[in-house]
Amino acid sequence: MTTTLELHPDRLFPIDKDCREITRRLYDAVKTLPIISPHGHTDPSWFANNELFANPHALFIAPDHYLVRMLYSQGLTMAELGISSKNGDVVADVRSAWRTFARHYYLFSATPTGFWLNHIFSELFNLSSQLDESTADHYFDTISEALLQESFRPRALFEKFNIELIATTDSPIDNLEHHKALANDNWQGKVIPTYRPDSVIDPEHHAFYQSLAKFGQITGEDVQSWDGYLNAHRKRRAEFIALGATATDHGHPTANTANLSKEESALLFERVINRQFTKEDAELFRAQMLTEMAGMSIDDGLVMQLHPGSFRNHNEQLLVQYGADKGADIPVKIEYTQALKPLLNRFGNNKDLSLILFTMDESTYARELAPLAGHYPCLKLGPAWWFHDSAHGMMRFREQTTETAGFYNTVGFNDDTRALLSIPARHDMARRVDCSYLARLVAEHRLTESQARKIAIDLAYHLPKQAYRIDKTS
Repeated sequence: MTTTLELHPDRLFPIDKDCREITRRLYDAVKTLPIISPHGHTDPSWFANNELFANPHALFIAPDHYLVRMLYSQGLTMAELGISSKNGDVVADVRSAWRTFARHYYLFSATPTGFWLNHIFSELFNLSSQLDESTADHYFDTISEALLQESFRPRALFEKFNIELIATTDSPIDNLEHHKALANDNWQGKVIPTYRPDSVIDPEHHAFYQSLAKFGQITGEDVQSWDGYLNAHRKRRAEFIALGATATDHGHPTANTANLSKEESALLFERVINRQFTKEDAELFRAQMLTEMAGMSIDDGLVMQLHPGSFRNHNEQLLVQYGADKGADIPVKIEYTQALKPLLNRFGNNKDLSLILFTMDESTYARELAPLAGHYPCLKLGPAWWFHDSAHGMMRFREQTTETAGFYNTVGFNDDTRALLSIPARHDMARRVDCSYLARLVAEHRLTESQARKIAIDLAYHLPKQAYRIDKTS
């Protein structure tokens, strides 16, 4: 017997009846606001080419590391999930893989992935029964049929979701052809790049030297010299800005920064270029480059984002066989107060710098991040990130940061997703959680309802636009 799929209108709202009523009213004020998606990983080619998506497997299973990691943790193989190895081994066909997914869908009960997927299945595909083994083919056929319709092309979905802006994440050696095509298109949707220079900043990156060579070719700079290397970054940043970019993004292992002299930096760079660096040198180089990037941001206005603390591709066997981004990234402990001090000593009081901090180490919320953002003019707190991009994670973030940093030293919500269809579901979750938190403050007479309503609107719409300087792209 199949179970009905029904999205309760009060999902994620407080149990207390008075709080729930307040939450409903606050949510009514934000639920239809346009979506600002200033940090994410959607593919710009989707919007440039506007082609139909291939099938449910390609849309839901293959690219989703949240989904893959859960199924893999229960002993399912990549082959069973229809994901091929680098050697091109035989894998399950897409329908068989979908049936496997459906048979194990119960694993996502009470997870944010389950919440997002149920939202998508119900709201976008009008499916009314839960996904399980008995409904697998019905789901596959219904979604496949929908994906053939013009209304499911990427641009149509962008408009249907009421997205005002999406920022993609792009390598400094990307030719940006899709963003260039969009810039010359008469479509009104706004899709902008974000400068993510990790591959030419991290000497321990697997493709650092190949990327650096291409970096020099693209920019026409001598990237074997310190000055030429920095000029290459300035040139590429300017090209990104010309295509609408408002931000950079840095996925470093730690939050360490440094403030070396030009001479010290040049000598360090020489060791890196000559492949004579130690692990300590690699960390110092990444640390110095964050400070260099901050200086460039003061000059060109790009907002900095720092996403530290992920042990990437922890499962070495999986990395070798299947490549990166297969759900094996694990959070590690991170320190911010001492780590950021060199950068803050140099630029922390400069209002022209905007540095947004993220963490997967929740122990830092109240101890370090909220006090730092509650003092330095250049710092803002990004939303609950990755493993904490969940109802409870978002609530913990508000509870641990608000009393020290307030709401206005945060940047609202960004979805940080590769999955286009999940964007409205993720933003809806964030709006529901924020309204629930605000309703509690109203019920405790710490805010008036009118104050809470304004804050809810700001968190959902105005703060991300301000923090990422979105209005400057208009």
